[in-house]
Amino acid sequence: MLRLDVNLFDYTILAIYFILVVGIGVMARRAVATSEDFLLSGRSLPAWVTGLAFISANLGAIEILGMAANGAQYGMSTLHFYWIGAVPAMVFLGIVMMPFYYGSRVRTVPEFLLRRFNPATHLFNAGSFAAAAVLTAGVNLYALALVINALIGWPIWVSVLVSALFVLAYITLGGLSGAIYNEVLQFFVIIAGLIPLVVIGLHNVGGYSGLKEKVTHTALGSNSFSTWSGTNVGHWTNPLGDWIGIVMGLGFVLSFGYWTTNFAEVQRALSAKDLSAAQRTPLIGSFPKIFIPALTIIPGLIALVLIPNLGKTKDLTYNDAIPLLMNRFLPNGTLGIALAGLLAAFMAGMAANVSSFNTVFTYDIWQTYVVKGRRDSYYLQVGRVVTVLGILIGIVTAFIASGYSNIMNYIQLLFSYFNAPLFATFIIAMFWKRTSPWAGFWGLVAGTIGAGAMHFGGYHIAYFYKGGVFDPTHSTINAQMLNFYGAITAFLADVVVTVAVTMVTKRKPVSELAGLVWGVHDPNAPDPDSVPKPAWWASPKLLATTSIGIVIVLSIIFA
Repeated sequence: MLRLDVNLFDYTILAIYFILVVGIGVMARRAVATSEDFLLSGRSLPAWVTGLAFISANLGAIEILGMAANGAQYGMSTLHFYWIGAVPAMVFLGIVMMPFYYGSRVRTVPEFLLRRFNPATHLFNAGSFAAAAVLTAGVNLYALALVINALIGWPIWVSVLVSALFVLAYITLGGLSGAIYNEVLQFFVIIAGLIPLVVIGLHNVGGYSGLKEKVTHTALGSNSFSTWSGTNVGHWTNPLGDWIGIVMGLGFVLSFGYWTTNFAEVQRALSAKDLSAAQRTPLIGSFPKIFIPALTIIPGLIALVLIPNLGKTKDLTYNDAIPLLMNRFLPNGTLGIALAGLLAAFMAGMAANVSSFNTVFTYDIWQTYVVKGRRDSYYLQVGRVVTVLGILIGIVTAFIASGYSNIMNYIQLLFSYFNAPLFATFIIAMFWKRTSPWAGFWGLVAGTIGAGAMHFGGYHIAYFYKGGVFDPTHSTINAQMLNFYGAITAFLADVVVTVAVTMVTKRKPVSELAGLVWGVHDPNAPDPDSVPKPAWWASPKLLATTSIGIVIVLSIIFA
């Protein structure tokens, strides 16, 4: 069992951090008077706060443990999760989709579907999102428990319970504002904790060139520092598979499905004070996203070089890369800061999932279908109770996540089920006025079934095994590639069924689509010219162009 060599100095740093976390929740509670204050921060936050919270909400177990695990297992190909699988979709959200979300004044993503389609589509998406949120929360909770287990040796189940209590405290107290302001704090703590790990780790392997040379002697081989080599269809040797899976599965379906329809992220932008700030939220977040690979992928590669048998035994999984490096390299004091950063990451991720879960459950399920027409104070209390419920379910789902040696494989599997079909439904409905209400429902159902068919059927297709050989006893399935193709299958199934059902069912009148479909203006929407314009250097279009430009340059350098 891994035990970190911590002393009183490290514990003091951790104690100070947790006091700050709960203190922020207590202070945020003073601003909570309505359900919108609790669940959407009263739509009052500035862009720099929501922008940092937007990216911090993603810096959970998925990002820290998951991407480090991917770095160790797949090498520099993991960059695709950032430069193809994140930034373009974040820019698309800010420039194209936020005007729809914010301008229509919807409180959640499922509520947008209610207005665009019908109650059946709305309820299906609300239920599926709630399930996805608590499953993902379990991933972050499990990762948080791993760190506590490494700190003081508590059993995983005890560590899970203790971890849940800390997250429960500041979300229940301060609602979304408490979560967001903690996420801003956590962003800086995460960066401060990971930078020393990368610097010291690189020093011990002879710098970047030394790391590159040593990795070539591992199972990843000589192409491990090239992102696109070996992606030929039918003859792929790239650890992430062929270019169709990478570009269409990860870069298009999974990426756009996650960043543009996942309410855990969109919720941060909806809490911004105006449309301009809402648009800038994902664009501001895209800049740190570009450079975060230096703090996640590189540690994974360092761990692969320095830790024998990493990922080859049940007790030494790829998920352990970051904690093992921390224990090996960081001196006391610095170790305390790094641990605080790691704990901050997992708490930020779980808080994002739980705060989005309580909003969707309260507004889209409870208020819409169960108990209607009550006073706002009633729904505020429901939101607090549902927060506790979300934490309790997250405790259960944490043990599901514990069964995966690479939690990123598990996360991408969840996205193929929940986000890929939703993106197909959204993209068709936003740009095709003819899309009918029932097409939305049956498209989502078909997409979910398609993801399941590929997930279970793909284990019997030789193409997804290393070398293309279907022999599970001697060859390992490429789980990430299977997830990419699962997302493609879900997307295509949704598109086909959505179009087919639209052709045989009644469409909505155009008058009911105002502000919900491209080209159909809402006469009651606020005048865009009435919103204060940001400085020229903070304009959404300039931020978007700069972000994409940096990604293109870096992609060429690391091709």
